[in-house]
Amino acid sequence: MLPAALTTLLVTLLSLLTDFPDVDNLPSPPPPLSFELRHLHAVSPSAHVVFADVPRRAAVLSENAHTVQTRTIRTFKPPSFALHAQARAQSMRFGQSLLQDFPWEEEEIPAPDVEDRNTLLELAKMSNNAYVDPDDPAWYELGANWTVSYPFGWEPDADGFRGHVFATPDNATVVLALKGTSSGFLGGGGPTAKKDKLNDNLLFSCCCAYVNFRWTPVCDCYRGGWTCQADCVEESLIDDSLFYPIGTNLYNNLTYMYPNADVWIIGHSLGGALASLLGATFGSPVVAFESPGEKMAAGRLHLPSPPSTQHITHVYHTADPIAMGTCNGVLSSCALGGYAMESKCHLGTSIVYDTVSNLSWPVDIRTHGIVNVIEKVLGVPWPPSVEAGREVPQAHEEEDCIECYSWEYGDF
Repeated sequence: MLPAALTTLLVTLLSLLTDFPDVDNLPSPPPPLSFELRHLHAVSPSAHVVFADVPRRAAVLSENAHTVQTRTIRTFKPPSFALHAQARAQSMRFGQSLLQDFPWEEEEIPAPDVEDRNTLLELAKMSNNAYVDPDDPAWYELGANWTVSYPFGWEPDADGFRGHVFATPDNATVVLALKGTSSGFLGGGGPTAKKDKLNDNLLFSCCCAYVNFRWTPVCDCYRGGWTCQADCVEESLIDDSLFYPIGTNLYNNLTYMYPNADVWIIGHSLGGALASLLGATFGSPVVAFESPGEKMAAGRLHLPSPPSTQHITHVYHTADPIAMGTCNGVLSSCALGGYAMESKCHLGTSIVYDTVSNLSWPVDIRTHGIVNVIEKVLGVPWPPSVEAGREVPQAHEEEDCIECYSWEYGDF
């Protein structure tokens, strides 16, 4: 037997080397959150954000609720929106280098657990519901049937930004769900289609949706050949009637209504890209589904880049040419519909389902829809992830991503 002093020394050394945690003092994971439909939001023809309240009935709140799992993340928020806007304005005038010293404030906040398949599924259903009102057959019932007053701002002649607001019963967390593109070639249309298309062509094209001489550009920045006036493209994105400025107005209104709440932003397609841009602006957690690459747009908007964009998560599959950045060229489905979807690089991290290799899906724009993602991708266990002991594919950053490599930008 070892002497008592030596035994004590060995035990002490082993405890230092192994550094076992105190199980009793481990922080518990954040609890799951239950959300209920609280508001419908839209933008009137005068570009004012309009909310329509959904009546709350105490007897059915528990039935209306649906649950998502949460996790704690670190994020970076601006000290104020005014300071953020001032930094953008100075950067547009004097150059991007001024954004490097922006005084971000680091916080720990609850966010969706993006490694939980059912959480992604519920958020995808909310993103689908951003396209319709609760009486529409396309609405996914996330709890009991909801009766709502006629939503102001969603009349047939309404134009612009649309979606829904969900909230936890204690108002501690709200989810802002943004509608994506409504267009004929994606199986829809309606009063927002024209404005949706304008935003798509401004945000995701290399130069004002100039594809060839047969196209009518959406801004006058093309300078011949493969040259594009850089400051012209940037200025074309700051019009108050476009969706990013409307989105910042909407977010500020929402935080005024819920001053103590954590705000999550979600959306599909164009709605997902806008969610990411707003998340990069305000530091809110984002989950975007089948979004076109928005990293180029963030640079053109001169958004200050936070030390980390890990709070932004993209979810898409490899058969979607819009999310993959391959729906371009004069003979592509997007171009035939009048959309110059030429961007491909995403902010944050991406959870990519390889449906081409694992499900033998062809690359087809018809796989882009959110219902397809809900029913065929997230609605069932993903075998490659299950085999790896996970629920969803591992999130990763998109490194060495290049887009619009043929173009030259400058002062022409």
